Amino acid sequence: MNPVDHLMVSAMELLPRRWVRPFAMRYIAGEKLSDAVSWVKRLNSDAMMGTLDVLGENSKTKEDTLLAAKACQRVLQAIDEHHLNANLSVKLTQLGLQIDQELCHSNVREILGIAKAYTNFVRMDMEDSSTTSATLDLYERIRSEGFENTGVVIQASLRRSEQDVKRLIEMEANVRLCKGAYVEPEALAFNSREEIRLNYLKLLKMLLGAKCYVGIATHDEFLVRKAYQSIQDMKIEKADYEFQMLLGVKPVLRRSIVADGHRLRVYVPFGEHWYTYSLRRFQENPRMTRYILRTLFSRKE
Repeated sequence: MNPVDHLMVSAMELLPRRWVRPFAMRYIAGEKLSDAVSWVKRLNSDAMMGTLDVLGENSKTKEDTLLAAKACQRVLQAIDEHHLNANLSVKLTQLGLQIDQELCHSNVREILGIAKAYTNFVRMDMEDSSTTSATLDLYERIRSEGFENTGVVIQASLRRSEQDVKRLIEMEANVRLCKGAYVEPEALAFNSREEIRLNYLKLLKMLLGAKCYVGIATHDEFLVRKAYQSIQDMKIEKADYEFQMLLGVKPVLRRSIVADGHRLRVYVPFGEHWYTYSLRRFQENPRMTRYILRTLFSRKE
């Protein structure tokens, strides 16, 4: 992020939350599970799948992790009750990864067991680079315990990701491949758009070539076109991949992907912890940040 964009995001953090909320809700289904269910029903009616996510991360106490695990279980129950074409995404720090890894493991096992009973799937999301190794270790442990209804995320911006993909290929992992939303030091991450794009395409071809199921998570139309080409050249079956996008981002593009005959899933976050998530989205999209600040301050004049 360039210094001007960084300054703008810092300015956003100083604004009252009530000013930011109307813009943040572009990316969030709402604060309640019922809001998320309504959104997924709309997506399903448009031939799109959903992934529900209970917002929150970095739980501080065991009690908080247990509450988060119960919230995830309620999501799985709601998906089943409402016959939604959707699955669940979880953040491991919300479930105790940085408190006690055994506690996190226990929470994840319980959620996966419930998901398995509903014939559903749980994605272990990836967070900042300080959690990458622990996340992959937990994923590998869970898989070794016989849970096949789970996948993980790889961020193309991280320099280590090629080696991580090689490890995941050995497990025949289900992988969501994204650029990465976290601001990381240059020693750990590629910082230029072109470097990230090139690494994304390299990792995508590795995963597709190894017959891993891939969630091609991007809003970059260049990468979408290149993914189309790789799918065609490698003769990948439509059942072996899907495109993935975030709620509120490029709805025209997502409709185009579906119209072109590809499966597409939309990430549908909800919950009380909307503010932190929204700031990360604004970091990814400085143009949106400029628009918000311009709109807010023009109203104050």
